Amino acid sequence: MRNRKWVNLSFIYIGTVIGAGFASGQEIMKFFGVFGVKGFLGIIVSGILFSIIGSIILVSVYKNDLKGYQDFLVSMFGNKLSSVFEIIILFFLFGGYCVMLAGSGAIFFERFHLSYSIGIFIMGIATMVTFLFSIKGISIANQIIVPLLLAGIITMSMLVILKEGLVFSNYRGAEISITGNWLTSAVIYVSYNCISVLVVMSTLSSIIPNKTEAIKGGLFGGLCLLVLAIFILIPLLILYTDVFHLELPMLKVAEYLGENGEKIYSLILWGAMFTTAIANGFGCIRRVSKIIKIDERLFSILFVFVTIPMAKIGFSRLISILYPLYGIIGIPILVSIILSFIFKKI
Repeated sequence: MRNRKWVNLSFIYIGTVIGAGFASGQEIMKFFGVFGVKGFLGIIVSGILFSIIGSIILVSVYKNDLKGYQDFLVSMFGNKLSSVFEIIILFFLFGGYCVMLAGSGAIFFERFHLSYSIGIFIMGIATMVTFLFSIKGISIANQIIVPLLLAGIITMSMLVILKEGLVFSNYRGAEISITGNWLTSAVIYVSYNCISVLVVMSTLSSIIPNKTEAIKGGLFGGLCLLVLAIFILIPLLILYTDVFHLELPMLKVAEYLGENGEKIYSLILWGAMFTTAIANGFGCIRRVSKIIKIDERLFSILFVFVTIPMAKIGFSRLISILYPLYGIIGIPILVSIILSFIFKKI
């Protein structure tokens, strides 16, 4: 791994994006599954954008030795406008972390028949321990969990295909949804994700050895996200009529593989929630602790216990409210990242 830092970078990238909404099928359903097979086109577009954005951000972090997303924002928007975006981003990170806690509560309630609050509390404690180890803790967690997520999601999807065949119960799909058509939906999906990606990736200058590794990390991370999204969309379209209304549709898909399949995917889903929770939470903790001048570790503990009540609003409700909203807000950031790269090349 010493000579392949791009693998570590790509794992952190994947872990930042593939959270509760992604692995549960909730995001893939809302942004792509509603359009039927046209959703695959949206996934391809989003995968290409993820690869481009990831590479641009990592290269910029390496070349400019950025220490945080605020440096990136200032370079793109100037001091005044970057302050506005920073406030928006902090609210996004706070809300995103709450979504992951809520997702953990939903798993414990729906799969293990335990209290919703217990699931939230366990996720909160696990993330808090990781926060105490800062970037090293996040890096190690992603190196362990992301490969398991990749293997688990692809294996389960293949088993569903082998059992049910490639017969989609939602082939044609809708022409338009709350996120627009399949193309605008893909752009909005990437734009809201690029906020957390920017926050986490801008802290990785210490583990980016050179420009080539930065580019490889972004490209490979984007490609893996594309593949994973496809392998989630396929079983969702096959079993669409049975799962489209559920909070955790991929867990219902896992039921078709028997009791063991359901248990295994519950662990996969929880791991995905955990990697994104630590990404969003760490970004918020690091910046706010500097602004209010409080010890980062102490604020980590305070942050977790403040967010727990917010998470009780509910998983799918939080996704429905926050994600499309931040997708629209994130578009200027997405466009600015791409345009700044093009102008520099010109």
